[in-house]
Amino acid sequence: MSTIDLAIELINCSSITPNDAGCQSLIAKRLQSIGFTIEHLRFGEVDNIWARYGETAPLFVFAGHTDVVPPGAENLWQFPPFTATQHDGFLYGRGAADMKGSLAAMVTACERFLTKPPKGSIAFLLTSDEEGIAVDGTVKVIKYLQDKGEKIDWCLVGEPSSTNDLCDVVKNGRRGSLNGHLVIQGVQGHVAYPHLADNPIHRFASVLKTLCQTEWDQGNEFFPPTSFQITNINAGTGTDNVIPGDLTLLFNFRYSTEVTHSQLQSQVIALLDQYKLKYHLKWRHSGFPFLTPVGRLVAATQEAIYDVCGYETTLSTAGGTSDGRFIAPTGAEVIEVGPNNSTIHKLNECVNIDELESLSLIYQRILEKLF
Repeated sequence: MSTIDLAIELINCSSITPNDAGCQSLIAKRLQSIGFTIEHLRFGEVDNIWARYGETAPLFVFAGHTDVVPPGAENLWQFPPFTATQHDGFLYGRGAADMKGSLAAMVTACERFLTKPPKGSIAFLLTSDEEGIAVDGTVKVIKYLQDKGEKIDWCLVGEPSSTNDLCDVVKNGRRGSLNGHLVIQGVQGHVAYPHLADNPIHRFASVLKTLCQTEWDQGNEFFPPTSFQITNINAGTGTDNVIPGDLTLLFNFRYSTEVTHSQLQSQVIALLDQYKLKYHLKWRHSGFPFLTPVGRLVAATQEAIYDVCGYETTLSTAGGTSDGRFIAPTGAEVIEVGPNNSTIHKLNECVNIDELESLSLIYQRILEKLF
């Protein structure tokens, strides 16, 4: 079965996070037929798989997720989102690019590569909890592996990394992510009697300007400067004659290795205290930054892409978080290599059919160079 055929089977599974909808069983069956030992690991409502071929080091891991984001209004799709459709050289369907196409390419790459045992081991770490809250997926599997004493040397995450041409960009790191839920407390009152109220919007205005203009760091050769973004502000009762009693703010830091999440928290708290605000603040840290410097995995990936595509790839740490943030702290070299990301999470998500077959060849060449 070709890479496209397997991708079609996977897309046809309506695996809206955290539901796996049978994807992992399809993959497990293929891997088991070529000698992988399969462990189904269910944590909470989440299905995970650890599949391993071989028992010796070094250990190379393909990591990915079988869950997808909801399709949105299905009537607005050109083709049904969970009926994989080939059209004008593209394969359409939810998850085509993020990341069922990559999963199919990983499987077929292994099927071609494993004609004889490698000097080491290959494994798959798959979860159905990447697009959701990500608490019962990869992070739990990693703990399970650590408790067993298993050590990952190299990990390739199949996130869609390409921008224009196949594998023109690969991710050798990601920024950290820190979220804040802030409530500024005031005193509700009538707009005609502001001296009897305390407007939290007015109190926060100067702080907001300072937060947006602060330079948190200057970044470095691998990471852009840390960014601060507000994602939601809400206050008021919905009428135009009431001063609100509180203001709720959601914000996010995407931060580099030049600063820690604790330092960012301290800076924000110091600023709020400086302006003598009354507030409640809750933090949610969703990922540490990580970086894989040029070494065996990065070099093998760069060479494989050049062999198949004929051009040099660009290393990048831009974009959102991925499950690589749970794997890198174990000491593994982690890189993200996948198809074009221009349609992910959108209506009419699709992947170039020819590029998907080439991606499988790239994965195979990486294995050949490492082993």
